[in-house]
Amino acid sequence: MYSRRFIWLTLISICFAFAATAQQLSKEELIFLTPEWKGERFPDGRPKVSDALLDRMKLVTLEEAWAVLRNENYKFQFEDGWQTINPDSVLVGRAVTATFVPGRPDIHRVIDDRGHNRDKRVKSQNSWPIDMLVKRDVYVVDQFEAHVDGPTIGDNLGNSIFTKTGNGIVYNGAIRDIKGLKEIGSFTSFFRSYHPSHHLNDPNGQLNTTLVGINTPTRIGKATVMPGDVVLGRNGAVIFIPPHLAEKVVKTSEIVRLRDMFGHQRLREQKYTPGQIDNRWSDEIEKDFSQWLNANIDKLPVPKEQIQELLKQRTW
Repeated sequence: MYSRRFIWLTLISICFAFAATAQQLSKEELIFLTPEWKGERFPDGRPKVSDALLDRMKLVTLEEAWAVLRNENYKFQFEDGWQTINPDSVLVGRAVTATFVPGRPDIHRVIDDRGHNRDKRVKSQNSWPIDMLVKRDVYVVDQFEAHVDGPTIGDNLGNSIFTKTGNGIVYNGAIRDIKGLKEIGSFTSFFRSYHPSHHLNDPNGQLNTTLVGINTPTRIGKATVMPGDVVLGRNGAVIFIPPHLAEKVVKTSEIVRLRDMFGHQRLREQKYTPGQIDNRWSDEIEKDFSQWLNANIDKLPVPKEQIQELLKQRTW
């Protein structure tokens, strides 16, 4: 069994190896690192989970998603302890990742030169990943929990991110301009801390961070994140769902949701006892559940076609 420290050090080494050759993964490398995904992809190779599935994901609880991933042996996808903007909202989208390290002038200069001259990127490094964002993306940033003189996101970049994505951020560091970020309205975001200082980005003077990876594997706290992972943030915590498991997470959640609704209703009606509902259901209850699904198919908070698919699979 590998230690968690070993896993993290290996991941960091991979990120630096990618950064040394190409700051953004090639399409071929991104496909190589996401072999389980068989669906649509963006032009750069990033998995593209459908908008319809993202819509359904908004009703999934963290417990439901965590249980599915745990059963699939994905043990390092969850991270909690966040501060939030719009804490009662749910954040769902496709991850675009960025990895920063504490500023180092020699690395910073060559990355700057290559980015500006070869890749035709503009402005400072902290804006490069943001320029790539599209609708339904979530900007996922390892900013190594930088605090004083660390914030790279305030209300200006926050407005840009929201305009491009309609979403927020998962930001492993400090942000600034919280008042302005809250005024955006639906900028549902998770961050580590707040500080009124701003990011310093001059390799010939003061330099706080260097960007070493765009859309590479990254680490957010105890979680490993890949570009294209489905981000589900709610209740002060975030889980990163591998794209090939997103549909399973959603369908499992929908089944649990329907069974809970049915069970609660029958308990209120006193048709069954708590012991009958809490344990394995009898054939009689399963048959009643199927009849209830048929009778309420147009009223339930699950797409009708999904309920019809579920009913086809049932034997009661």
